[in-house]
Amino acid sequence: MIHRDKHLKQIALSLQQFPVVALLGPRQVGKTTLARQLAAQWAGPTHHFDLEDPDDQARLSDPAFVLRGLTGLVVLDEVQTMPGLFPLLRVLADRVDAPARFLILGSAAPELLRNTSESLAGRVTFHELDGLGLDELAPDQMDQRWLRGGFPRAFLADNMTASRVWRESFIRTYLERDLPQLGINLPALTLRRFWTMLGHYHAQTWNGSELARALGVSDKTVSRYLDILEGTFMTWRLRPWHTNQGKREVKAPKVYLSDTGLLHSLLGIAEQHDLLAHPKCGASWEGFALREIIHHTGAGRDEAYFWGLHSGAELDLMTTHNGRRLGFEVKLTRSPKVTPSMRAAQDALELEHLYVVCHAAGAAQAWPLAQGISALPLQALGSLV
Repeated sequence: MIHRDKHLKQIALSLQQFPVVALLGPRQVGKTTLARQLAAQWAGPTHHFDLEDPDDQARLSDPAFVLRGLTGLVVLDEVQTMPGLFPLLRVLADRVDAPARFLILGSAAPELLRNTSESLAGRVTFHELDGLGLDELAPDQMDQRWLRGGFPRAFLADNMTASRVWRESFIRTYLERDLPQLGINLPALTLRRFWTMLGHYHAQTWNGSELARALGVSDKTVSRYLDILEGTFMTWRLRPWHTNQGKREVKAPKVYLSDTGLLHSLLGIAEQHDLLAHPKCGASWEGFALREIIHHTGAGRDEAYFWGLHSGAELDLMTTHNGRRLGFEVKLTRSPKVTPSMRAAQDALELEHLYVVCHAAGAAQAWPLAQGISALPLQALGSLV
């Protein structure tokens, strides 16, 4: 078992400050394991309800009666299956004596859960649990993490065959069981086809019209498909930054699949040599690296952007966290070089510093390339101050 101490500390701190903490992330990413580790450290009584377990569902047949009398830490797992609990949680969170803290685990973003944000506004804080991060693994496991993805069972599988089988099972279960439980009734084959097509557009700017024509549906329909995948943590969008300099800047977001292991399964990539020979290899590395950089810097959704001009200049990522404007360009190389595009981004965005994130195995820290530009191995993100 991999202990995710950083997440444990953040959740424990949040529970001191808020009566309700929502731990969100895709299924099988380790939310329940993390909740049990937190409960084992909790100083006081703990209670765990799995809302997909028929026995726990029966125990909560009268949720107001059961939950009102509990003290300590109360964990409600897969809370999206019982959206009617949210108004009750608001009442319980508002009690003056606050005898209980609630940790709710969900596999869907708040916008997909009816009345969640409205019911618990001001009473809840959200913590998103992603796949295993490089800071949780040994330096020599980076390529394995890139190839297999960050789901613990896919990453820790005994061999690549077992990892692929697990990921394929996850995809099938997600489409055939998880989405219908959220009230999303779409043909599994149609959504899988869209998901696979999206894999071929991974790291590109969103072009809903092109995807709609390929699928034979409307632009509105493919936008709904994308919203569903993003709301269940299967994809994510990176917004464009506008400098307001009158230049022809790219205004559509970039779209990425959240987990490289699932991306590789959807694209039929089986082994490392298949990945390195695949046309989407560089895009896969870009999405993997950007996700790691964003988590490491602590940049929120409103603090991470890409920038591009229709004339060709672009920057893969700019973060504005803590008042610092940093740029990141991702290159699948061991010896990155400064390009005119980097210079253009440096000037247009007034970056404090630009890092060229590269695949330099064994390197422990950044090295300078030019004034205000450094090369930074992905596994050396910890050296970034």
